[in-house]
Amino acid sequence: MRDALQRCRECPLGYRATQAVAGEGALRPALMLVGEVPGDREDLEGHPFVGPAGRLLFRAVGALGWPREALFVTNAVKHFKFELRGKRRIHKTPSQREAAACLHWLGEEIALVQPRAAVALGATAARSLMRRSVAVTRERGRWLERDDGLRVLVALHPSALLRIRGDEREAAYEQWLGDLRRAGEIVDAWARRTPQQGGEVEGRC
Repeated sequence: MRDALQRCRECPLGYRATQAVAGEGALRPALMLVGEVPGDREDLEGHPFVGPAGRLLFRAVGALGWPREALFVTNAVKHFKFELRGKRRIHKTPSQREAAACLHWLGEEIALVQPRAAVALGATAARSLMRRSVAVTRERGRWLERDDGLRVLVALHPSALLRIRGDEREAAYEQWLGDLRRAGEIVDAWARRTPQQGGEVEGRC
């Protein structure tokens, strides 16, 4: 799947990005954490959530006490979308057409990884997972259910918190942490599994 993803040119993003960024983490995890699109660092390094938003996400994961082996992290869109400003590559939100072109890759990841539940980080992830528009600010902290039965917890993308300045950022972070905490029961149940139930194998798609 990783090899096929590198060859993907189903939308224009594949022609400009350095590489496609597939998901990484545990197979049969408690949670699949789905973000929007790789950022500059992810595009260069080839791994999801290694930039500033990823550091904030894993700060939250640590605060929640979630083991990394209980998680699989990925993005709804697999190629970095940006515009050049001088020498800097500035992130841009993928269009609905670009996100739609990546839907089958996300579906294949879900089928391969088999998470117990998913966390949609931001509007693009929520729309891709639910196949419809989701009002993230209204639905955040709530569980939705897909037609295939997969439960999806809606939360802000960590990059939204990074755009908040001053003392308000820490308050927003605590609220976000509270939203993510709703998935704690899934992680706890996964941690109580027997070895025969799986979840111990790690890898990349």
